[in-house]
Amino acid sequence: MIHHTFDFKGTTVNYQDEGSGDVVIVFLHGFLEDLRVWAPYVYSYMRSVRVIAIDLLGHGESGCLSDIHSMDVQAEMVKAVLDRAKVSSCVMIGHSMGGYVTLAFAKLYPQCLKGFCLLNSHALNDGEEAKERRRRTCDIIAENRAGFIVKFIPNLFAVENRAALSADIKELQEYALCTKTEGMTAAQKGMLLRPNYLDVLQSSKVPVLFIIGKLTTVFPWNR
Repeated sequence: MIHHTFDFKGTTVNYQDEGSGDVVIVFLHGFLEDLRVWAPYVYSYMRSVRVIAIDLLGHGESGCLSDIHSMDVQAEMVKAVLDRAKVSSCVMIGHSMGGYVTLAFAKLYPQCLKGFCLLNSHALNDGEEAKERRRRTCDIIAENRAGFIVKFIPNLFAVENRAALSADIKELQEYALCTKTEGMTAAQKGMLLRPNYLDVLQSSKVPVLFIIGKLTTVFPWNR
């Protein structure tokens, strides 16, 4: 698989561009992940459509731009990738934090989307309790980055599924350990400051798909 890198505002951005065709699917990963989590889908879809997977700022092989990576600046980076790849429109799929970036992209560049999907993500901003949790998370990361990762990743999975998916959990932990402390905290601060994107959903002129696991502990599917 071929990876591409380029300079975005003084830092390196890494992305994968596979397949061909008029239809383009763009995958955006979640917090503590990188583009490798999409590998099975890239392999599958690239046989019939063009697929682009991106390491968001501060994750994977993409560098940090500042101490706060807002969803808007992440969306600007995604647009820079698409411009570099000469993609004028796409279907975008965002997991968790990647969903927030997808919503920011939809607000800034609605003309570039044929549709988008929020995978275990949502359009609401953080309440005060959630914001305080993110502040505490930044402190925990600074004190014990590896310990945070080891505990955080299993909590993304339903308790009843953790034993069966232990190999997947271990793999995600290994991916997460590649994320630098500054990238982790910049992401948390960016998510803390994100706005409410309900207006983006209400004004969308393109199809929107929500995929939410019934057993997820992060965001209840019936909320």
